[in-house]
Amino acid sequence: MKLGIVGVTGMVGRVMIDVLKQRNFPIDELYLSASERSIGKKFIFKNKKHTVLSMEELFSKSPHIVLFSAGSEISKKWAPRFSEIGTTVIDNSSAWRMDPDKKLIVPEINASCLKKTDKIISNPNCSTIQLVMILYPLHLEYCINRVIVSTYQSVTGTGKKALNQLNKEKAGYSYYKDKYEKIYPHPIYQNVLPHCDSFGSDGYTIEEIKLMKETKKIMNDQKISITATSARVPVIGGHSESVNITFQKEPNIDQIREIFVKKIKGVIVQDDLEKNIYPTPFFSHGKDEVFVGRIRKDFSCLNSLNLWIVSDNLRKGAATNAIQIAEYLIEKKYI
Repeated sequence: MKLGIVGVTGMVGRVMIDVLKQRNFPIDELYLSASERSIGKKFIFKNKKHTVLSMEELFSKSPHIVLFSAGSEISKKWAPRFSEIGTTVIDNSSAWRMDPDKKLIVPEINASCLKKTDKIISNPNCSTIQLVMILYPLHLEYCINRVIVSTYQSVTGTGKKALNQLNKEKAGYSYYKDKYEKIYPHPIYQNVLPHCDSFGSDGYTIEEIKLMKETKKIMNDQKISITATSARVPVIGGHSESVNITFQKEPNIDQIREIFVKKIKGVIVQDDLEKNIYPTPFFSHGKDEVFVGRIRKDFSCLNSLNLWIVSDNLRKGAATNAIQIAEYLIEKKYI
C-alpha cells in the first residue's frame, strides 16, 4: 500500500499524519508533499523519517491513494493526472464537491455508493460532515422538510495564519495599531464574525452555500429546504452548530436519542442538563466523533425540534473522514 499526502505541512495534513498512526492504517510506503517552500522538510512517521517531496516526485511514485488537502487549485491541476495513472484521490478541497460526476462521501452515510472506478472522491466541508451525521438518520425516520443551521466555527477552519492572528491578539497585539498578519477583516480575539469565507452577490458566504448544497447532495434529496448562517468564533477545539429541524412527522425525543445510539456509528449523545452535560468544542478537540445534545422540541412550530452539534473540524470534519473513505476502499478491495 503506497499512500501519499498532499498539503502535509498544513493543519489538516498534520492531523492526517496523527490519524493514520492512531488508526493503524495499513501503509507500506508513505509519500509526503507540500508547497515548494516546504520541499525537503522532515516528518517522522512510525519511527521512520520522511522527506517532503515535490508534486512531480510524488507523482512519479504512482501511489495507490493520495489524500489531498492543499486547496482547490492544486486539486484541479493534479487530481485528474493522478486518476489517469490509476491513483485514487480523496480530496479535501471544494474543487469537486458539486461535480455531478464525483461522489461526495461521509462513510457512515453513503460510502456504499462508491465503486472501484471512482478515482476522484470528494471529502465534504467540515461543517457539513457533522451536520449530515445528525440529519441523515433523522431523515430516514421522520423525513425532513426544513433545516435552519447556525454555525460557530473554530479559527482552525481558516488555517494556521488565522490561529496565529488569534494568538497575536490574545497576547495583546492591537488589530488597529500593530503590524502583524491579519487574515480576518476584524479582530477575532474576544469577537464573533458573521463571516466565514467570502460573500456572494446574494449576501450568503461560500461557507453557507456549501452547507446548503452539500447537505442535499450527500443525503440524496434536493427537496429538503435548508438555510444557513456561519460565524467565526475565537475557538480552537472544533465547530459548533445550532440546528432547527422541521419534519413531516412528529419527532419523539426518546426515540431520537435511541436512533443516535443504535442506528449510526460515530455519534455520541451528551444531553444530561441536570449535570450540565452537553457538547462543547473544548471536549470535542482531538476526538473523531460527532457530539449532539440540547435535544428538545420546538414548541413554536409543528413537528420541529432544536439540537446542538459539535465536532473537531480538523478530525471528523476533514482528516478522519478522508481516511475512513480510504479504509472503506481497502476493505472493499477497490484499491
